[in-house]
Amino acid sequence: MSYTIALAGKGGTGKTTTASLIIRSLVRRGLKPVLAVDADANANLAEGLGVEIRETIGQVLAGFNEDKIKIPPGLTKGAYLEMKLNGTISESRDVDLISMGRGEGAGCYCYPNSILRKFIDELLPNYPYMVMDNEAGLEHLSRGTTEHIDHLIITSDHSIKGARTVGRILGLIAELKLDIRNKSVIVTRSPGHIEPAVMAELEKVGANPLAAIPSDEQVVQFDLERKSLLELPDGSDAVTAVEKIMDRILNNTAGS
Repeated sequence: MSYTIALAGKGGTGKTTTASLIIRSLVRRGLKPVLAVDADANANLAEGLGVEIRETIGQVLAGFNEDKIKIPPGLTKGAYLEMKLNGTISESRDVDLISMGRGEGAGCYCYPNSILRKFIDELLPNYPYMVMDNEAGLEHLSRGTTEHIDHLIITSDHSIKGARTVGRILGLIAELKLDIRNKSVIVTRSPGHIEPAVMAELEKVGANPLAAIPSDEQVVQFDLERKSLLELPDGSDAVTAVEKIMDRILNNTAGS
């Protein structure tokens, strides 16, 4: 059975970087192949992983109405759409990536999200782990993009605003009664610790952070040079922090 990890949080909190480092950890531990899902309309997980996106779910759906008259003989519309969706999988040795991309119209992502959920359900049995990088904000939770998640990681930057966003996300999860087995809060881009004021705000919203990921110049440099974060050295501060986080998550998985 596949184990699913999803990330949520406000924009600029390092969700994509954290997702990439989680995938790096799974690959290095031999827990592969990993299914990486970029559920953000502004897709950039591929850059973090060094994987090229051939086509997004949104692009397939946008062109489907135009292409339907060209459906090969003997194929139903459903079978043709499934074939086109399978063509969106960007495959590499250890990681396969699918990306939602933009919706059919301005601000319209509901249908691509629905198709993405169904497509993921079909693919999951082929992968021991899935890591989903969600878009910034709370809307993906209300749309149900992150239903049936084994572990939701909520990222917050090292700020009061970030902590308050964590509180809103936790409140929305409770309100929607989402099927999420485990939740963790991670503070990113920290100075190596969590300041008392930020910790107090997190405690106020009922969040006990699992860990803090420090700012890491190597991550910044890899981004500038457009290098895959999967190639970050073991000595990277961010890598070391994420490895400790994954030790705890995977140990809990083994014990459940």
